[in-house]
This record gives sequence, C-alpha cells and structure tokens, in this order.
Amino acid sequence: MNFIKELEKRLNPVKEWPTFGAGDSVTVSYKIVEGNKERIQEFAGVVIQRRGSGATENFTVRKISGGIGVERIFPIASPFIDAIAVTKRGKVRRARIFYLRSLTGKASRIQERKRPVVQTAN
Repeated sequence: MNFIKELEKRLNPVKEWPTFGAGDSVTVSYKIVEGNKERIQEFAGVVIQRRGSGATENFTVRKISGGIGVERIFPIASPFIDAIAVTKRGKVRRARIFYLRSLTGKASRIQERKRPVVQTAN
C-alpha cells in the first residue's frame, strides 16, 4: 500500500493550498477551456465537506445562485484549479455540513471563527 502512495506522490504532486475546512467560505478560481480559448472563472461559496487524502482528495463547495443551491466538487490535485482563496473562516462542529442544504436565508449563515489574540510583552 505504501508503494502505491509513493508512486502517486511522484506522478501527481499536489500543489500547496491554504488550509481550509468545512464551514469556511472560499473562492476557487479554475480554468475553463472553450474551443481554443481559455479563461478563468471563480466559484465562491461555503465548503461543505472535504474527503479523501493525498492526490485523490476533493472538496465540495456550495453557493446560492438565483435562489437555487449549486454545489460543485473540486479535486485538490486538479490542474484546472488556478487559485483557492479563503475569504472567511467558519465556526462549525461537524466535518460534513450537509444540513445547509435544507436551510435558507438567514438560517443558513455560519458564524465566523474568531482569530486568537496574540499578547505581546511590553
């Protein structure tokens, strides 16, 4: 089993992305190829899950577009992902927050995680 993991690492190196998890709001910039043209499109929403590990890891982002919930699954090791930016850290107690699918409006808001205050010696 370790042989397979080592082979995956050599053949498909995973890019370094910022750390994020379920409940965090992210903006994923990914490349779209249309014919011979290429453009970058952004998908902004809340991460509802991360699953897998290594090169096979993926994450699901959910957003509301025109009153309809839209979810998209992104593989972490995809060559089409240009950038991942964390816009807000969410405070949730679960690793998979599928309960957001049934919530609408203000009920679907997630509290922002407070950053720890670092005390400096004067």
